[in-house]
Amino acid sequence: MSSSGRPGPPPAPDPLPIPVVDNHTHLDMARDGDEAPDLAAVIEAATAVGVPRMVQIGCDLDGARFTVEVIDRYAALLGGVALHPNEAPRLHESGQLGSARAEIERLAAHPRVRVIGETGLDYFRTGTEGVAAQQDSFRWHIDLAKRTGKTLQIHDRDAHEDVLRILAEEGAPERTVLHCFSGDITMARQCVERGYFLSFAGTVTFKNATGLRNALAVTPTENLLVETDAPYLTPAPHRGATNAPYLIPLTVRAMAAVLSTDVPTLCTALTANSELLYGPW
Repeated sequence: MSSSGRPGPPPAPDPLPIPVVDNHTHLDMARDGDEAPDLAAVIEAATAVGVPRMVQIGCDLDGARFTVEVIDRYAALLGGVALHPNEAPRLHESGQLGSARAEIERLAAHPRVRVIGETGLDYFRTGTEGVAAQQDSFRWHIDLAKRTGKTLQIHDRDAHEDVLRILAEEGAPERTVLHCFSGDITMARQCVERGYFLSFAGTVTFKNATGLRNALAVTPTENLLVETDAPYLTPAPHRGATNAPYLIPLTVRAMAAVLSTDVPTLCTALTANSELLYGPW
C-alpha cells in the first residue's frame, strides 16, 4: 500500500507486439498522497512494454505551462492544452477567463502542441449554474482548434446530448476525439458517422462496463484510440491503483478481445490513427 492507502504500483504487463500511443495522459498530476511522477521513469517503463509515445494533456493554466515545458525536453511527448470544463465557471466568476484564454492560445502555438483539449462539458462536478460558462468555453475551444488546425480532444461527462449538439452547431474540427469515451452504442454510431475518433481508457475493462464494451464493439478500428487518462482509471485487475502509461497493454488486450481481433492488428490501427491525428513525434 502507498501512503494514500492505495495499492502499490502494479507489475508491468507483457509488452505489446507493436508499439502504440497513449493518446491522453496527465503527467503533471499526482493523486492525493502520491509523489509527483518521475517523467523519465514513466517514459522508460512505458517504452519497455510497447508504449514509447504519449500525448501529455494540460487542462488548466499550470498544466498547460508544464506541458509546453516538458514536450521540449522529452521526445516521447507531444502536448495538448486547454481549460477543462470545470475550470471555465471558476475563471468566469473570478474575471480571469479572458486572460486565461489568451494564455492558452499563446501556448497552443507551440509546434509540439498538437491538441486543443481537453475541453467539453462536465455536468457531474459543475451544477446548472456553470452550464452556460462551460458551453461558451467549449465553443471557444472548438473555434481555436479550427483556427490552429489542431486536433480537438473532448471531455464528456453526463453531457452526451449537449456535446454532440454543440459540435454540430459549431462544426467540428476535421480531427475530433472523444477522450475517455463514455457513451452507449447509439452515441458511438453517431460519432462514427460524423467521423470522430473514440478513445477508450481503462474503464472499458471494468466489470460493470458492459454498455461501454458494447459501444466499443460497434466502433470500426479506423475510429479507435487508446489512452490511460493517468493517474486515474487504472485498468482491471488493478483498479484503484495509480495509473500510468505502462499499463496501456492491459486496455489494448481487453479491447482486442471485445473486437474479436488479434492484438497486432489492433496495435497497428491504433498507431496509424494516432499518427494521422497528431503527426510525427
